[in-house]
Amino acid sequence: MANRPEPGKLSFLKRRIIIDTDPGQDDAVAIFLALASPEITVQAIVAVAGNVPRERTLENACRVLEMAGRTDIPVFAGAARPLRPVQTTAEHVHGPTGLDGIDLSVPPAMAVQEHDGVTYLVDAIRRAQPQELTLVMLGPLTDLAMALTLAPDIAGRIREVVLMGGAWSELGNITPAAEFNIYADPQAADIVFSAGIPLVVLPLDVTHKCLGTPERLAALRANANRCSVAAADMLSYSERFDLHKYGWKGAPLHDPCTIAWLVAPELFGGRHVNVGIETEGRLSVGMTVVDWWKVTDRKPNALFVREVDSDAFYSLLATRLATLP
Repeated sequence: MANRPEPGKLSFLKRRIIIDTDPGQDDAVAIFLALASPEITVQAIVAVAGNVPRERTLENACRVLEMAGRTDIPVFAGAARPLRPVQTTAEHVHGPTGLDGIDLSVPPAMAVQEHDGVTYLVDAIRRAQPQELTLVMLGPLTDLAMALTLAPDIAGRIREVVLMGGAWSELGNITPAAEFNIYADPQAADIVFSAGIPLVVLPLDVTHKCLGTPERLAALRANANRCSVAAADMLSYSERFDLHKYGWKGAPLHDPCTIAWLVAPELFGGRHVNVGIETEGRLSVGMTVVDWWKVTDRKPNALFVREVDSDAFYSLLATRLATLP
C-alpha cells in the first residue's frame, strides 16, 4: 500500500484540517469520523453548494455538529454556485434535504459565521504556519478554486488537499465519463489540480470498494449512540438509489474515505500520477484523465488511491463513531 505524500516542512502533533463539504449523508458521516479521530483537529467547516443547494448544506453542516456536540466549530458559507454556467445537484440520491433518513423537524440552533467561506479560507491559510493546514474537500472544488484565484500565494502554504472525487477504471456516476464532485464544477477542479498543491485523491475506484453491506450498517447501529444510529439511518436512505443502480450487496461509501486516509493511510494504496480535468469535451466534461501507466511526460500532481482494506475501513468507522454522543 502506498505511503502518504512527502510531508511538509514542519511536524505537528495533530493534523489540523478545514473541511469543505456539501452534506450529503456520506459527508455527514465523514464529519462524524473526523470529530471522533484524536489525530485530527477540525478548525472549521465551509459549506458549498453541491449535493443540494447551499442553504441546505449550511443547515446540514450545523445539524451534524449539533448531533456530535461540537458547536464550538464554526461553519462558514461557501460558494452558492459553481464556476461553470450550469448547476448540478443530487437530490435524486440524497433527498431534497440532503440528509433524508433522519428526523429533521427541528431546525439547527447554530448560527453560520458572517465571514464568507472563501475569504475565510484565504485568511486561515495565510494565518497558519506554512504546511500546517490540510484541506479536506468533500464536494465540488469551487471554494478552493475561488480562493486560489483571489490569492495565488496560498497554494504554497497548504500542507495538502485530500479530496473525494474523480475516477479512472470506474468511469462516471453522474455521466458516463464523470464523477459528481468533479462534474459539478470542472473548471474549479482544473484550477485546483493545476495549482501545484500536494493532492490526495480518493476516487470512485476506491470508494466503490467500500460497500455499506447490511452487516456493516448493522455494526454501526449496534453502537446505539446518537451519531452511530444517525449514520446508519442516513446511509440506509442514500443506499436505496445506489443499490438499484449497481445491484451490489451494499452501496459505496465515498466521503469518509478521505478522513480514514488521514488517520490510517496504511489501509490504502495508490500511485503518484498526473491527473488532468476535462473541461470542454462534448461527452466527457468533468472526466478525470488519469495517466496511470505514465504514458505521457506530464508531471505527477496527485496520489491517486485505488486500493483499500474495506473491512478495516468499516471497523475503523464503527469503532470511532462509538465514541461520539
